[in-house]
Amino acid sequence: MTDTSPFRTALELRRLDGDRFLAYPNGFGRERLFGGQVVAQALRAAGLTIGAPRDVHSLHSYFLRPGRPEEPLRFEVTRTRDGRAFSTRNVTAHQEGKPIYEMIASFHDPEPGEDWPPPAPPSVPLPDDLRPVRFSRLFGDDRSVEIRPVDQSGSGSFPISHPFWVRVTMSIGTEAAMHACMLAYLSDIAVVRAARAPGSTARYDLRVSLDHSIWFHRPPRVDEWLLYSMDPVAHVGTRGLAQGSIRTVEGTLIASVAQEALLRPAADHVAPRASRN
Repeated sequence: MTDTSPFRTALELRRLDGDRFLAYPNGFGRERLFGGQVVAQALRAAGLTIGAPRDVHSLHSYFLRPGRPEEPLRFEVTRTRDGRAFSTRNVTAHQEGKPIYEMIASFHDPEPGEDWPPPAPPSVPLPDDLRPVRFSRLFGDDRSVEIRPVDQSGSGSFPISHPFWVRVTMSIGTEAAMHACMLAYLSDIAVVRAARAPGSTARYDLRVSLDHSIWFHRPPRVDEWLLYSMDPVAHVGTRGLAQGSIRTVEGTLIASVAQEALLRPAADHVAPRASRN
């Protein structure tokens, strides 16, 4: 584990006055701040205003502006409601006085009830049967995260496509809130690519996340192998939607994820409009 580990530093927020927090991001040379990092930090800020044992069960968020990797992030948390079983928080992330991200998250007391799992997806090779890939664009030279794509043919600067196995290899303890925040961080990996139309060969001048939602069905353990699988649902104009799941090796559903992405094609790849007769 190196001193530049994103998981070691990104979630160490400094509390300011009231429910305001400060974070210093590390973009590892990226032009934009990684969206998953902002989601994780916002969730961490919200969780620091919640009393135990309430765990996050869902979050819904919007990316408003590109994040600058070299600028600090300020998070403002609004305590929207604290009920008998649920707590709701609204979080806004600011850079240079402008909002770049908005989140609303809900936390729930554990309650007994039914436990119905959906059928497991088609089987894929287990992580021990796959080789890991390096992803320096996201994690730099850090080795605190291990990723093993099911499709082993990827190469170049972006060798990852869905589905893939992922786990955190550094020691992170057992705090449920920390595992949930790290899952939020990982949930943004390769999602924009997953929103492309199947078989598309289009080139894009702009590929960015518009929004991001997670439903936490069960407490995650990110230091154990998790299978993350996202698939395209729709791609109309410049917006594509991907939905998917995060499961354990045994197939247990841990979380569901949805994201809409902006996919703006290069000028020479814009499809001609149908003529109106």
